[in-house]
Amino acid sequence: MDKLAQVNDRDIAAAIRLGCRTMQNVFNADDEQVPFFRSLIEPETLLAHSEYHSESHVPGRHLNALLNAEHVLGISVDEEAIDNHRRATLLSYSGPVALPMNRHEVGGPLANFCPHNLREGFHALYALATYRDDTEARELAERSIADIGKLWSPDGRWDLQAIKDLGIDYLDSRGFIQSEGRMLGPLVKYYRATGYAPALELALVLKEKAIGEFFLPDGAFDQERFDTSHSHSITCVLSSLAQLADLLDDGALMLQVMAFCEDGLWAMRDELGWSCESTEQEESDHGETNNSGDMLETALILGRWGFSEYYHDAERMLRGHLLPSQVRDTSFIVDPPNPDGVDGLRDVADRHLGSYGFPAPYGHKSVGKGRGNLSFNMDIVGGTVASLCEAYREVVREEVTGHWVNMLFDHETDAVRVRSPYGGGGLTVEVLKAGPLFVRIPPWVDRAKLKVEGTGGLPTWSDDYLFISQPTVRQPIRINFPLEDQDLVLSERLHIRPIRVRMRGDMVVAMDNFAAALTFWHFGIN
Repeated sequence: MDKLAQVNDRDIAAAIRLGCRTMQNVFNADDEQVPFFRSLIEPETLLAHSEYHSESHVPGRHLNALLNAEHVLGISVDEEAIDNHRRATLLSYSGPVALPMNRHEVGGPLANFCPHNLREGFHALYALATYRDDTEARELAERSIADIGKLWSPDGRWDLQAIKDLGIDYLDSRGFIQSEGRMLGPLVKYYRATGYAPALELALVLKEKAIGEFFLPDGAFDQERFDTSHSHSITCVLSSLAQLADLLDDGALMLQVMAFCEDGLWAMRDELGWSCESTEQEESDHGETNNSGDMLETALILGRWGFSEYYHDAERMLRGHLLPSQVRDTSFIVDPPNPDGVDGLRDVADRHLGSYGFPAPYGHKSVGKGRGNLSFNMDIVGGTVASLCEAYREVVREEVTGHWVNMLFDHETDAVRVRSPYGGGGLTVEVLKAGPLFVRIPPWVDRAKLKVEGTGGLPTWSDDYLFISQPTVRQPIRINFPLEDQDLVLSERLHIRPIRVRMRGDMVVAMDNFAAALTFWHFGIN
């Protein structure tokens, strides 16, 4: 394994902490600490403002991730960073209506509205309202829902004349999926946290349009029908529908989500959870980890609903793609000359440590055409880290039925301690609080070779889980099985050419990399 992927792939918490470092280090001192959006490493090296996304987009991604990480890991986040993101959010909502807007340029007036950013605006307001009890954020969220109701309808969409009369430049972001549909997820989160009924009402309107026109019961993906090639917009609406189904206990909607996972989603993902940035890209293996994060969140919800094969899919996405693709070594980034002290040229390498971007399955850069540059746009670390927080919550869950170990990562709660089998000592589970224990065993495990010690009796199988009814508190249970070697070929349909992968369990140990630069696995398969 190359040093670019050197962090222990058993440790989700380490990746979250490193990503939080990035998000607390992205503010533009030349722009009153508004966060950067644009990142370039090649052909030039810089951080920069975006007239589409800086103040309206990045704070939402980062507040959602940072405050989630604070909650799930109990870590301390830099309150100055939270304040910077909050100020940028308030700036974006300071126009004539409560919509997230942007400036054409640093120092310019707030002028641009792109409905693509509604999702991120609500993520910022949801996070502040939920984790900081921020009254102003709640008031803004509720005004925004009201203003959307005045200016948008699911059939007629935006009242462009009214928007123009307000002095706003409307920046079209193609169809419903790439624009308004994206805000469904944070509206669900906002309702779950606050009980504000109009948020749920708008979420239901969006859901009806999404499943009535796009995510149809057959689960198929049709490029023309979706009217977007932006994979992240498709995957984030999919995960939003799963969140809503979970909130409502809506089994029919959840099955419709699963139908797309089983069919249409394969037009934009491979077996390890890599996902193309665009469904129309050609001769390139570049992806986008935002998409993989959305797919991960969807799989986690389906796993919790009893479809345990999706927990396996989630664990493989984490080990095989998301954790290795984080920027953990920045020696390939050379800070540019900066005689004028421009903040966007300062410490560019260090400020990218912990970020995420547009990786190929095998490394940070694709062979073939690629994107035409090397970039780690600053919003992506927020989206990906927020998804890692959801994964961390799902590794072990405590339910009325007992303790559930769903993914085999190193993990500890006040009820259960897990030591991953990937550390070389076998899988160990120690119950710290009395209660029945369920442990998911991956499908590649040969049950005839599995040995269990420390239970005082034979465990029972329940689907993919070993069930131990009365584990002794603080008595380690050892579940031994060999990490089987498996060979995969990642789909030629999505990749420039077939990519051979050797797995040990759900961990990648070798992968074709076609002599690309900046690879995660530096050797091929014989």
